[in-house]
Amino acid sequence: MKKYNLLLIISLIVNIPTFSQKAWQGILSVEDVCTAYPEQMEKMFNNLNLDYPGLEKVKKAYKKGDLGKACSELLSYYKNGDTVSYLRREQPSKGNGTVASADTILKDVITIQGVKGKLPYLANGHRNWYYKGPNNDEEWAWLSNRHSQISLVFGAYLETGNPKYAEYLDLFLRDFIIASWPYPAQKGRGSVWRGLEVAARIKNWSRIFYGMLNSGYLSPATQLLILSSLPDHADYNRNFHGQNNWLTMEISALATAATNFPEYKKSPEWLDYSINTMAESLKKQVYPDGVQTELTSHYHRVALSCFELFEEICTRAGKALPEFYVSMLPKMNNYIAYTMRPDGCGLMNNDGDLDYTRDAITNSAKKYEQNDWLYIATNGEEGIAPENGASFVSPWAGHLISRSGYGADAQWSFFDIGPWGSGHQHNDKLHLSVFAYGNDLLVDGGRFAYSGAVADKFRGYARGSQAHNVVLVDGKGQAPGPKLSEKPISEKQYKITPEYDYATASSDKFIDLEGECKHTRTFYYGRGKMWVVIDKIETDSPRKIETLWHWHPDCNVKVEGQTVFTDNPKGNLRIIPVGKQNWEINFIKGQDEPEVQGWYSEKYNTYHPNVASIYSTNIDGNSRFVWVLFPSEKVSGNVKAEIVSEGENEIKIRVNDNKSGEHMLTVPL
Repeated sequence: MKKYNLLLIISLIVNIPTFSQKAWQGILSVEDVCTAYPEQMEKMFNNLNLDYPGLEKVKKAYKKGDLGKACSELLSYYKNGDTVSYLRREQPSKGNGTVASADTILKDVITIQGVKGKLPYLANGHRNWYYKGPNNDEEWAWLSNRHSQISLVFGAYLETGNPKYAEYLDLFLRDFIIASWPYPAQKGRGSVWRGLEVAARIKNWSRIFYGMLNSGYLSPATQLLILSSLPDHADYNRNFHGQNNWLTMEISALATAATNFPEYKKSPEWLDYSINTMAESLKKQVYPDGVQTELTSHYHRVALSCFELFEEICTRAGKALPEFYVSMLPKMNNYIAYTMRPDGCGLMNNDGDLDYTRDAITNSAKKYEQNDWLYIATNGEEGIAPENGASFVSPWAGHLISRSGYGADAQWSFFDIGPWGSGHQHNDKLHLSVFAYGNDLLVDGGRFAYSGAVADKFRGYARGSQAHNVVLVDGKGQAPGPKLSEKPISEKQYKITPEYDYATASSDKFIDLEGECKHTRTFYYGRGKMWVVIDKIETDSPRKIETLWHWHPDCNVKVEGQTVFTDNPKGNLRIIPVGKQNWEINFIKGQDEPEVQGWYSEKYNTYHPNVASIYSTNIDGNSRFVWVLFPSEKVSGNVKAEIVSEGENEIKIRVNDNKSGEHMLTVPL
């Protein structure tokens, strides 16, 4: 007896489970969870509106002080009810089929943004929810705590009926919720309690909770733990949410909690707050022409998906949204449709990846009955051609998309003359990307990574001018510009006609540059023919000028005299400097020292060496440089270009090639 008492005292001091106290893995029943975590169950009931229709038996048991009976009645209410029918799933027949990707997750091996890692276990049996992955990347820890991996396992269970997937979900959720205590009730950036992760879990847990209510595999203890934790998640998104696209994700999750679990006391207030906050946020973070103010196509899509999700939530709840909110969603889709490349990928700029957008716009075209979007998305095979021709400009974003048409082999370019953006910005004003004949040619460097080993090496390069097709002055890149547009760009800055597109803008702030210097770039696209770029440098002293042209990694890039060109099987481009300026040309590919140059990242945590062809020259004072960018399907022959006349208002250029003959271009200044 003395030994037993001593063991009991020691176990209480160091929190070692005794034979009378179950380890968390064995907590499965209502009795188990009420015995082990009575405070959490009491907290859950304090968050419930026990006067909500259908909870009469729950209230009666709870008022009698029978915690276990109240919990059982609560689970019966959810299991036998018909609320949130859109998430309730017919259970699959028991089977032994497998899904390879889900089997990998069952080994606690997950892939986050291309990086595979195995969640380690702690001495207490819990997974280490703060593990940052093999690259020690905080982003890896954050994204793993969004629980998208268990959505994949849930899908495998529904597909196969294999109990191992359901049993994994049960233990996984119980593990996380218990390990996540205590709820901090304050804004933070930790691996577990950060707004984006909280928001994602609300959405993922809702699908699993309702989808497995009648499976027999999601234990009563896990169900109750979910119901006890969701109010904390909602409280976080309600009181500690961010702004811009963070807000859209977090507030749409708050509305998800409010409408999927209307039994919580605060659900009506959460939903009202969500509607007011999302409506005001849309006004502030989306320009009148439908472009999200971060001016990053990738995050524009993130914001749009959350705004549309919120509309669906409110529709199900019978809540009307303001007319301006509903009318803005087609405009946001319109931007994605009209900036789409011929290969179905979206515009890659700022902190964005090369996202495939064709399927999303095809679906949106049908939803909003927009035949022009369908025409763009299908390369003209379906729908109706846009009435305004091939090119597109967003006056508020300052994004000009130039095209020869909408076929798969069309010429396409992006020219940036807008503000810096309200978030995820790169110092890349006046950047030009080019795609033609099904091939990526001139590219934006990409975003690489935000933290960890990849970011340590590439983050400064990604955000700087050095990764973009712009001009460096004395080796210096652009400084950040204005974050927001107070008004659309002037119509004097751009023009779209059936024959050509034109745009111009300037950048006059360079990081740590001594003295004053202004770079003005004029862009001209002769439709279906070629691009002309004119760089004007105004300076108070002699300068070294470097003009950067970054090529896609798959391009075979060569130089012949002063001309740089590609030798690809299909889809080619020549860069021809026009005039008497003598350029020194260097190819840099995959360089780490003395500075990073010649790298490309089409999606987060990936990188490949690519050729940066750098034209360098020294100038004594104000100068003007003219470039002809000549596209062709096959490798073009001998292409020559010369300035015929040059004035203050225009430049006339003659271009000769051995296939299409002579072209005369008049470029306005």
